[in-house]
Amino acid sequence: MAKYIKQEMNNLQDEEKPKAYYRMQVERNIDTDELVHLMSVHRAGVSDGIIKAVLMQLAEEVAYQLAEGRSVTIDGLGTLQATIGVRRDKEMDGLDDGKPQHNALSLEVNGVNFKADKELVKQVDRRCTLERGGVRRLHRSPYSREERLALAQRYLDEHATMRIADYVALTGLSRTAATQELIGFRRDASSGITISGRLSHSVYVKREIKA
Repeated sequence: MAKYIKQEMNNLQDEEKPKAYYRMQVERNIDTDELVHLMSVHRAGVSDGIIKAVLMQLAEEVAYQLAEGRSVTIDGLGTLQATIGVRRDKEMDGLDDGKPQHNALSLEVNGVNFKADKELVKQVDRRCTLERGGVRRLHRSPYSREERLALAQRYLDEHATMRIADYVALTGLSRTAATQELIGFRRDASSGITISGRLSHSVYVKREIKA
């Protein structure tokens, strides 16, 4: 029997009306060795070694085919396709901004998308019996958005830069909520806060006031 959790999520547009979603509570992870053993038990006559060898070969072949620019569909499981992105030390270019465009050396495979087979979803749903697992609430900031902005402005009066971690410590927001809120401050010129640097090296600074 599986448990579900009602998880609170941030609603930065209206902090008085938090949103929520349901998620499955993961009891534990089944690793490859245990999965292989379970498969051999359920499929008498097929040894652990044979099953594991097939799984390893499958993983290698899927990696090869994805690297060749193909998607791979496994009946009953789903379809896999590689995704690419700009390397961390590079900056995303515009579509037609007149700047030099990235070459292949600036890009990398940064993930693999998986779209579950509809039959897999149906099979899991048919076999699954759910029971309530509780409610998970977020740790709320004791400050309003206006108070958090004032805290950030005061911090930047005393420090040259502010990292996301600094804002998390100041406000009590989660890192995700803090990041979203700082992006909002950066887009609002009246906040007096902007960003400096690129990607993982970016920090928040006081916005220069133009005469």
